[in-house]
Amino acid sequence: MRSLLFVPGDSEKKLAKALQAGADVLLLDLEDSVGADRKAAARAITSAFIGENRAQRPAALYVRVNDFTTGLTDDDLAAIMPAGPAGIMLPKAIGPKDITRLAAKLRVHEAENGIEDGATRIVALIAETAAGVLAAPTFSDACPRLAGVTWGAEDLSADIGARTARDVDGRYTETFRLARTLTILAATAVQAAAIDTVFVNFRDADALKAECMEAERDGFTAKMAIHPAQVPIINEAFTPSADAVAHARAVVDTFTAAGNPGVIGIDGQMFDRPHLRRAERILARAKAAGVA
Repeated sequence: MRSLLFVPGDSEKKLAKALQAGADVLLLDLEDSVGADRKAAARAITSAFIGENRAQRPAALYVRVNDFTTGLTDDDLAAIMPAGPAGIMLPKAIGPKDITRLAAKLRVHEAENGIEDGATRIVALIAETAAGVLAAPTFSDACPRLAGVTWGAEDLSADIGARTARDVDGRYTETFRLARTLTILAATAVQAAAIDTVFVNFRDADALKAECMEAERDGFTAKMAIHPAQVPIINEAFTPSADAVAHARAVVDTFTAAGNPGVIGIDGQMFDRPHLRRAERILARAKAAGVA
């Protein structure tokens, strides 16, 4: 996955339009974009949408449920799991215990609805609260259901009382850079995709592109979007370039031809095993994006 587009779960019009956006994942939202008086309607609309588009969907259909503290999570799951979503996004997750808790609930729903055990994946928002940020270093063991981890600057700023997440130059301040860094490290530790948070100014395409390039440089492999216009920019930034793919393939092929030694040389440059692992990851991402 490269792009994950949020879509309000109570808007049939926006849901239908989102299918044509080109996003790898649609995040059908039952949380922040849906008012309290629209939760029940959103569940029904989202469930019907998944049922109608599950087989021929151009994007994987995930649902962002309400977090555990709201008391709404079980109602969300009961309404949408019979439709068979590809995955669930869990907001405000506090460490591995919340992932384990959700996984147990999903297993029950899968059994009740004739869904293959483990088929429903999880994307966790692990750094939306101070408690979530502090728990991020406790992620260490891979969870088969965990497809990705991400963070949320807007919710985190509200939780800690920060007036803004960025400085006068538009850069994240120290607290938010820490949350961002811990997200990358936690994702690596549990062998899940590192997904960067949303860029809220959807009209500033240049700034979005710059942030995507920086995120990809630092180890993120995907980014969430709040508007369909952001999707092509995100997809381009997180798709390995032709040059990157060619170089990665040369590294892998040279190691293979040499019998997989500890070190190889290409055009006068030395490459060791970490370079090989990085090349293999680039090729895997390129294959997933359909460019290798």
